[in-house]
Amino acid sequence: MTKEEIWAVARRQSALEAGCRPEDFLAGHPVVALSRKVEGARRYLELPLSCNLISYGGNVVASVTEEWRAAVSAYIERFPPEHCFETPNLHVLNDALEEKGLRLCFMAEYFLPEPQLLRPLDCPYTLTLLEGEDLAGLDRKLWSNALTGDCPERDVLGFGAYEGEKLVGLAACSADCDTMWQIGIDVLPDHRRQGVAAALTSRLALSVLERGRVPFYCAAWSNLPSVRNAIKSGFRPAWVEMTAKPAGLVAKLNGEKP
Repeated sequence: MTKEEIWAVARRQSALEAGCRPEDFLAGHPVVALSRKVEGARRYLELPLSCNLISYGGNVVASVTEEWRAAVSAYIERFPPEHCFETPNLHVLNDALEEKGLRLCFMAEYFLPEPQLLRPLDCPYTLTLLEGEDLAGLDRKLWSNALTGDCPERDVLGFGAYEGEKLVGLAACSADCDTMWQIGIDVLPDHRRQGVAAALTSRLALSVLERGRVPFYCAAWSNLPSVRNAIKSGFRPAWVEMTAKPAGLVAKLNGEKP
């Protein structure tokens, strides 16, 4: 696939999930769309979403339920796209959300491969392609970033780094939707800083593309080791998302009583 084809697939997927058109992410002005449950969305999304902000860099597309249309529209029209995802401006949106029991919850940056930069990288260990059945028997707690926790059937492809018979690093991808597979990576602590993560990620990305799917990579802004791995592996920032959830769920995720 070319870079243009990869990005077009991603925008179509985002548009499907947001309830907008792919060209809305290139509109140059804020867009508000109605969130609804649809076939073909990423399988872990719980649609509809009360408030989800998406940006590919030029504008913000807000996918909301009708209840939140006015408040969220006012917010994304008030601030430039890049400032809608950072403090202090975020307090304006969060304050509005908290009035009706929501809080900002998930924030992430998503990466897509650059074909001209993507190449198989090496590391000091034996690298092995793993199919779905090879992944099924692995320890999901030990490899929690690479493997899905509750849907092992989505883990379709991976690359493992072996020191003898011991698995020391694992990159695996989940079939989150029909066209895009998400890559996750884990390396045992005493085997890090040896190029293992990038070797596994780059080779897995190439294997995903060979199968006609678009690999994508997700990381928190503050997870600099993960961001560096994405860039070293041939990925570049593509879009960002921020999602509001019920205040009780946010408290639960923080280990607090709702």
